Amino acid sequence: MEFIETFLVAVALGCDAFAVGMGVGTRFCAPRQVFRLSFHFGLFQFLMPVIGWFLGQNMVGIMRRWAPWVAFALLFFIGAKMGYESLKPPESDKRDECIDPTRGFSLVMLSVATSIDALGVGIGLGIMGQSLFFSAICIGIVACAMTWMAMKLGNRLSEKFGRRMETVGGLILIGIAVKFLVA
Repeated sequence: MEFIETFLVAVALGCDAFAVGMGVGTRFCAPRQVFRLSFHFGLFQFLMPVIGWFLGQNMVGIMRRWAPWVAFALLFFIGAKMGYESLKPPESDKRDECIDPTRGFSLVMLSVATSIDALGVGIGLGIMGQSLFFSAICIGIVACAMTWMAMKLGNRLSEKFGRRMETVGGLILIGIAVKFLVA
């Protein structure tokens, strides 16, 4: 695959990471949180094509069957929680008690959910005999950069439009969750 094609594939794969990053950024945008989410999304976008390269066709069927449900559940839960929290009256606002999706199990599951498509790309690269590591590195770097930009954009929109953007961020995550089941 040539550089331009690889870059375009990386951007296409990074769109889920961008959307999730923007939704999360409306609520969680401390430098440490931006780094964690961007780094992990980039890392998982790098690792999934490598794993896909080695897994082969048989395991993909099993993973393809359950991965959308796991991604749906996690994204829906986080999106619903963000939306619910944003609709509470300000005096009952307990922002520090909300689950931080840039930590722990939520971070891992979001990273997997946004990089499942890259697994299929890795399988395709293996079948076509294309350069795996250059493609995987490009995909990881682009996803990391797109997530970072999305979180900053989500935060800026949240500052400008306030809690309404948190509601929008929650709805974006719910929309992506539904997309995993429909697609």
